[in-house]
Amino acid sequence: MTTPRSATFGTERRIGRLLIALAYVSVALLVGGVALMLVGGISPLDGGPPLDLDVLVPNLATLDPAGLLWLGLLTVIVTPFSQVALAGYAYARERDWSMVRIAIGIFAIIAVGIGVAVTGTV
Repeated sequence: MTTPRSATFGTERRIGRLLIALAYVSVALLVGGVALMLVGGISPLDGGPPLDLDVLVPNLATLDPAGLLWLGLLTVIVTPFSQVALAGYAYARERDWSMVRIAIGIFAIIAVGIGVAVTGTV
């Protein structure tokens, strides 16, 4: 029989593995994008194209460096959201409502931070 503490440990371990996997995926995408830029004669210091979700998939299909770079950056952005969402779900399954509220609060802070960064307003 599993005790609540061992169930929590198992969940924390899965979340940790997810974070490691997302970090590796992010780094691989970013390194791949920079490598394609160098092969194409584009300097990484020149700046890059703006994010356009409509052309992200076609850019990935044609191995356009911008597609890999933007997908890598989006993966970096999604990583903390996934961690908090999974932790909140695990706490809800354990009926630890105070930790669920904390997870929701952290989720809201991350969302506000991204919203402020995107809109440029405080």
